[in-house]
Amino acid sequence: MFEVKKIEDTNLIENPVIAQMSKYNHEQLLFCNDNSTGLKAIIAVHNTILGPALGGTRMWNYSNEMEALDDVLRLSRGMTYKNSISGLNLGGGKAVIIGDARTMKSEALFRRFGKFVNSLAGKYITAEDVGISPIDMNYVSMETDHVVGLPGKSGDPSPVTAYGVYVGMKASAKIQFGSDSLAGKKIALQGVGHVGEYLLESLAKEGAEIYITDIHEATLKRVSEKFNAKVVGLDDIYDINMDIYAPCALGATINDSTLSRLKCSIIAGAANNQLQNEETHGRAVMEKGIIYAPDFALNAGGVINCYSEVKGFSSKWAMDKSEQIYNTIENIVNRSQKENVPTYQIANKMAEERIESICNVKLPL
Repeated sequence: MFEVKKIEDTNLIENPVIAQMSKYNHEQLLFCNDNSTGLKAIIAVHNTILGPALGGTRMWNYSNEMEALDDVLRLSRGMTYKNSISGLNLGGGKAVIIGDARTMKSEALFRRFGKFVNSLAGKYITAEDVGISPIDMNYVSMETDHVVGLPGKSGDPSPVTAYGVYVGMKASAKIQFGSDSLAGKKIALQGVGHVGEYLLESLAKEGAEIYITDIHEATLKRVSEKFNAKVVGLDDIYDINMDIYAPCALGATINDSTLSRLKCSIIAGAANNQLQNEETHGRAVMEKGIIYAPDFALNAGGVINCYSEVKGFSSKWAMDKSEQIYNTIENIVNRSQKENVPTYQIANKMAEERIESICNVKLPL
């Protein structure tokens, strides 16, 4: 599965998995396999200084195991920063199940996965993510208590996630256009799944001119008719003359190829890891005069919703907390422009500063 090679002039063996963990400074990885159910999964715990690592489980048909490993490492790191910048007492973690969510799901598979989650003894708390439904999470909860976002509790985090993206988008518009009104603004949504559709609803109510694309044609047709949104091709979304580009599907859509085509003033969407390369593309976006609302700060509504369940807070608390994303994005962008530093660097620094300060609090007297 992985190439193993000796490091020159030493007797040590270079393990690419350990090297990847070291690159992102992860605490722990758990590889999960069960032949009888077909389960192949990876759970990544990035950082637990602020509290137990919370992050959703994603089911995706990765082309190979290394692609899945890279995804879960980046996503779990993003959860650490997301939880920190949102002021939550949670660390960052994530899980990926390798497989086709349309054909490979079963009660046994998710219950077996639940046993792996339980083996971490609360160090990792899971929730719903891409390719996972509340029913799937119910199966996981049969084998572990370390699950949030279940029906009858805080429930589907998508509405809260979408609301946070919406208010963060408005904060970006206030700085870029002088007003946070989105009425008449041309906004392109890439992905209209659970979060994308809730976001679309808010944008339609405000009177935005909306363009949408998605890999699922039936969903695309239904949503376009419901909200009078214009459908464009999967690749054509990058060529629209738009005000705001909202990536709400998978990550890495801001890259060398797309940046030369994007005609927008703001990038603000729900997807994780939107920059294919933080250093290269984060600076390139800034140099083009585009405001990039860092994804982990913008899409934190979902984890805020889950945190409300962990702590027993109300749904109103979750919505009020998510509304504060407006101020968070405003602070990030203002600092970015004042210091002439890409927004992703400002957001990372803010998250790291809180982790470092709490780490110092926990030092023995």
